[in-house]
Amino acid sequence: MNSALISAVRGMRDILPEQIGAWQRLEKTAATCFHSYGYRELRTPLVEQLELFTRQIGETTDVVQKEMYRFTDAANGEQVALRPEATVSTVRALLAAGKQRGGTVRVWYGGPMFRHERPQKGRYRQFHQLGAEALGSSDPTLDAEQIIMLARLWQVLGVHDKLRLDINNLGNRRERACHREKLTAYFQKHREALDEDARQRIESNPLRILDSKNPVTLEIAANAPALADELGADSQRHAEQVKEKLTAANVAFNENAHLVRGLDYYNLTVYEWSLADDGRRQNTVCGGGRYDGLAENIGGDAFPGCGFALGMERIIDILPPEAPAALADCFVALTDSGTAATAVADRIAEDCRDRGLAVWRHVGGGNIGKQIKKADTMGIPLVIIIGADEIEGDYITVKRLLDGKQQQTAVNDAAIVSRRLLDA
Repeated sequence: MNSALISAVRGMRDILPEQIGAWQRLEKTAATCFHSYGYRELRTPLVEQLELFTRQIGETTDVVQKEMYRFTDAANGEQVALRPEATVSTVRALLAAGKQRGGTVRVWYGGPMFRHERPQKGRYRQFHQLGAEALGSSDPTLDAEQIIMLARLWQVLGVHDKLRLDINNLGNRRERACHREKLTAYFQKHREALDEDARQRIESNPLRILDSKNPVTLEIAANAPALADELGADSQRHAEQVKEKLTAANVAFNENAHLVRGLDYYNLTVYEWSLADDGRRQNTVCGGGRYDGLAENIGGDAFPGCGFALGMERIIDILPPEAPAALADCFVALTDSGTAATAVADRIAEDCRDRGLAVWRHVGGGNIGKQIKKADTMGIPLVIIIGADEIEGDYITVKRLLDGKQQQTAVNDAAIVSRRLLDA
């Protein structure tokens, strides 16, 4: 008797062949869109030094306190972590390569991230992101450009009418410090009415209380001191220029004074795209903003930047359905599994691949009619038949299943005829 089947780790999941088409569509569309704005792909390791994340994301954030996969490397005793996000890794990689000395740099990335949180719809412990970062300038043009680029991506994917954009401005470090003092004092007065998470954040990170999902806490937070009241002329000008550019590009947005994002490195512009008319607590599909001090916190030179990340699982969840792609262009069917027939099948399959056709080569012999039916069920439009008559007459038959049109031809011309029938 076999032992119980070993299942995937909780919060991790397989992406099966019949699901992969939507993933490839999103990846290809995003790569094309990002490239059209001058972004080049960058890939960083899945494992980083633990300190990289604890110092930059923030010791008091949920990501660092509760969710990060951290462990000791048994081979050398190093404290390491699976990356919970990619912005910090991207900045580290660009600093290590000396890119801060070359002007503005635009890069994009994609891949798995890891957070140990409660699995739920659209949220997994291994999840996937696509993101982009622009470093080397504090100009608000970059902030607006990234938001406009995302609006274009949603349009091409056909999901623009399902999303809403919220934006805010967090000001600079001094302005946030002044606001934090007032927030701390305000929430201390209402301490007993707050939920446990909010009470823990009063001293450590009161700004995060504004982003609470608890209705009672949100009601209290609605009357908290506003960060907008602390913003100086430079921060206000930055915010206005971003909004002006979005308006000029016809990108609709909502100003949300309670939008703070979950990571400590943000300043000035922050934004989120979320599912419109959706009551779920976790309905954000994309978020980003500016992080001008991040490079210096890592230990590098000044390298201001801004960026975003989108959750692939959540975008795929709302993509319009598409007809599944055919598994191949041609199906090579043969009745005889003997040496002569299989040699012809092998040769034809490779000739077709040389001409750019995807080929499903039947293994073994069997009834040709059943094989043609199988090809039709698989959505393969063309069948190359190598039957007993074909072997004896030294020819093959190419049949197009859409209209039943077929043509007999020499083995040497099988690939040419197949290509012609497909393209006709």
